[in-house]
Amino acid sequence: MSEMPNSHQALLRIHHSLKGRLALLGVRSSSLLEKLPSGGMAMSEHAGHAGEMANFANWQVCFGYDDPDLKPANFDTVVVFLPKARAELDLRLALARWLSAAGATVILLGEKKEGIAGAVKQLKAIAPEATKIDSARHCQVWSAMGIEPLISFDLAEWMVWHRIECAGVSVNVAGLPGIFSQGELDGGTAILLETLAHTPLRSDHVLDFACGAGVIGAWLQSWQRERGEGQSAVDGVDVQSQAVICARATYERAGATGKITASDGLARIEGVWPAIVTNPPFHSGVKTDTSMTENFLRDVSRHLKSRGELRLVANSFLPYESLIKRFIGPVERLYEDRRFTVYRAIRR
Repeated sequence: MSEMPNSHQALLRIHHSLKGRLALLGVRSSSLLEKLPSGGMAMSEHAGHAGEMANFANWQVCFGYDDPDLKPANFDTVVVFLPKARAELDLRLALARWLSAAGATVILLGEKKEGIAGAVKQLKAIAPEATKIDSARHCQVWSAMGIEPLISFDLAEWMVWHRIECAGVSVNVAGLPGIFSQGELDGGTAILLETLAHTPLRSDHVLDFACGAGVIGAWLQSWQRERGEGQSAVDGVDVQSQAVICARATYERAGATGKITASDGLARIEGVWPAIVTNPPFHSGVKTDTSMTENFLRDVSRHLKSRGELRLVANSFLPYESLIKRFIGPVERLYEDRRFTVYRAIRR
């Protein structure tokens, strides 16, 4: 069970204010549901968190903003936890208004370091009378009563498209608020794609771990198509609902093939692949924690065929080479500069 964030603990301080039918948007710990046994609806866009919450009595759990079980005008109190990306807050507030019954209260909370001060401005843009009702655990808690509900909520209206280009090949990529590197080609992914052009994979079936909006799979198959080569089906895995939605849309527009799956890591993924490519999301800020990388590489070894290839890009200062050698097999550097290194390893 995941550790309870400060914002979730701050909500428990005002649990007496949670009247009527309750909805929680952006839950990051199943421990919160255990502390609120009266139940309600809990939504998370993170596959791992949604999975942890699945079996709590009295709680309906929804995964992502397009879950078919999300019903309009159905809740008297809607709690909005602050997302990491500021752009996603507008999306989350819109969902909150669509879920709100007449006269409902919307509660927004988050930590100071997460940017709650700026988030309050977004709340007041739709609820000028919003007031702060508590401060605790480095968090602020704001309440907006009688917020005007939204008649409709269509996630497709939030989707935007942008064109990325690499090695002379371009593809259209879908984007939604909160998705990684929306609107641009991430530097690490760009380097990884260049190595795929210079040193192609020799595989007809590839797994893209942390696929995001489906850039790698769509680009690779477009690159192969333009050269008259046989296309490699590229399956994608990502933990975030918006990424899965965008990857499927990107694939459809690009005419790419491959199955896109929501999963927190590879532990529950079945199958083996002759090649795995990835720009893994295991580094944040300047703190280096290799435990997630070790677990990931251990899982990769179970899903990579013997003599199969791992192609991975990472920040150059991270100690990936020794870990890849330990868990996968012989490794070489296909590209290296001050920012990024692309590794190729062959499974023993």
